[in-house]
Amino acid sequence: MATAEAGAGNGAAGLGPGILQRADGIYVDPSVTGAALLAAIDNIFSTQRYFTGLDYAAFIKALYGHGQAQPRPGDVLRIASGVADFAPERRALYKAVKINGGRAEYYFEPVYAEDPANPAGPGVQALLDAGEFVADLWSKGIRFGIDMHAVDAAMASKKSERTIVAEQADAVPGVDAHVIEVCDDLHRSDAPRQLANGKLDLMAFQNRFPQIQQGTKLLKKVPRSDGENGFDLAGRVLEPAMPKDIDLHAMAGSGTVVEATGEGDFLVALQTGFLNVDPQTAQVSVGDKIISRDGVSARTTGNLQLTGDYEEFGEVQEKRVIEGEGITVHADVFGNIVSRGGAVLLNSNLVGGSAHNASGDITVKGVASAAVIQATQGDVRLERAESCIVSGTRVFIEHAVNCEIIADDVFINQAEGCAVAARRIQIETAGARKQSEMLIFVLQPDCKRIDQVIVQIGERVAAFTQVAAQRKEDMQALTTQADVRQYMQLSTRVRKGELTLTPDQAAQFQKMGVAVGPVLRAIGKLSEEVKAAETEHQAGLTLLEQLQQQRRASAGGNFVKVSMLTGETTIRTITYHPDGSSTYNLSPKEIKAKLRASVPQGERIFSGSVGAVEWGSGIN
Repeated sequence: MATAEAGAGNGAAGLGPGILQRADGIYVDPSVTGAALLAAIDNIFSTQRYFTGLDYAAFIKALYGHGQAQPRPGDVLRIASGVADFAPERRALYKAVKINGGRAEYYFEPVYAEDPANPAGPGVQALLDAGEFVADLWSKGIRFGIDMHAVDAAMASKKSERTIVAEQADAVPGVDAHVIEVCDDLHRSDAPRQLANGKLDLMAFQNRFPQIQQGTKLLKKVPRSDGENGFDLAGRVLEPAMPKDIDLHAMAGSGTVVEATGEGDFLVALQTGFLNVDPQTAQVSVGDKIISRDGVSARTTGNLQLTGDYEEFGEVQEKRVIEGEGITVHADVFGNIVSRGGAVLLNSNLVGGSAHNASGDITVKGVASAAVIQATQGDVRLERAESCIVSGTRVFIEHAVNCEIIADDVFINQAEGCAVAARRIQIETAGARKQSEMLIFVLQPDCKRIDQVIVQIGERVAAFTQVAAQRKEDMQALTTQADVRQYMQLSTRVRKGELTLTPDQAAQFQKMGVAVGPVLRAIGKLSEEVKAAETEHQAGLTLLEQLQQQRRASAGGNFVKVSMLTGETTIRTITYHPDGSSTYNLSPKEIKAKLRASVPQGERIFSGSVGAVEWGSGIN
């Protein structure tokens, strides 16, 4: 047995290198692979031999390494029971095979061999053999992919039918490199927000924009993995396409960094903030500003209550609320914008909604229509406003139609049918529009009350001045008494150490102190009253200066200037109390009632439809 194996390893019995013939079958030595083994197999088939009891799966595994792995790597692999001659009369039983599109079809039908007893007769029915079939197909160029189950079934069947007997194995594509999420905080929660009283707010989501903490691992790169080779029917290798790689660094935007660890490459947040993914560049960034591209609606976001700046590229639907700090919206706004501080920038239109800013400017670059725009401490800048209520510290409008506007300062290029109230007003062109008259109100301070307060404070300051002077005179009269003056002089010298008293002198000095004690206490009381009067006097002077500055600030510089009238325009004054409160921070209902009152208010300055108007208060 040992001699047979050695001989088989050197091509014993004509099997060729790598093919071992043993008593229990034909084996393949796994150390001989590639072209040498293929050549040995081809030699067997080309010399009119075939494998009996062929294990086709093991046969393909030995030749191409395709299929299930060996139970024990390195072991010889049994592929057949033996090798037999492929007689020409048997080969004649096998017909042509049709190859198309990586498939081979064979028409199975009953076959007949020559009857030795009656050579001239129709012959006897013969049975096909799977081992012979594989050898025949090999000679016809099919060296891979035979479906032995289909072949065995077709040979056992008595029917004539065309059967797919072989198919190529397409290459298995690899897996492209990709990223996976490794942080649960990346996901939004669209559950209704729970209020403090336990009820649910169906108009707001629980966590629409999750906040990322510094150092959080956001994404992990999964490296690409190679695919598996396929084989065509001729046994040629079909290589899969090279899997694509990705550059995790290209995905790192501001506020993120790539960290390489033993577990792989991760995209990590450098700061605490909100996650943003740019759909065009696929860059991931973490910053203080929330950026959204989905729009604001009951379906996508609900009402938003945010702690930082917000930028929205989608539309804000009617009745939806965005509350935050700096707010920028690039699409149309039909809902309500509420800023606690920061700039509000609407790059498109504001229609039927509102924009409020507690501390900052509001800018609308599109058209504002039927909207409420109010900046408590800031400027309002509009391109075109139609039927709007506008208030702010300063208001700048290119074209205003049928609006109610109130501010400290108003600058309008073209005003039609508006009601405008401010301390300082500049309008290039103004006139009525259809049924809406053009009304301009100059806010004039009512200084009567503050003047009364200034007089009262002045009288009080003078009274404290007089009290302090009177108390000082009383103190002077007491300190000029001879015994008091003498005691005070001695007391000063003793306290400074300039005079040392004998026991008799000390006793006499104490008697003097007892005698002048009531006068000294009276002097001390007067001194305290002088200090109190001087403190009240100084406080009164400070308050008086503040009131005078407030009066000057409110009363001075009030004016109106209209460069050209294009229609009927009325200019009046409206008084207000200059108590330091805002003249324009009113509710929309109060603004409309104040500026569109049915009864004319204040003193009429001008009424006309042509020319220009320039008027100043002249109050000092």
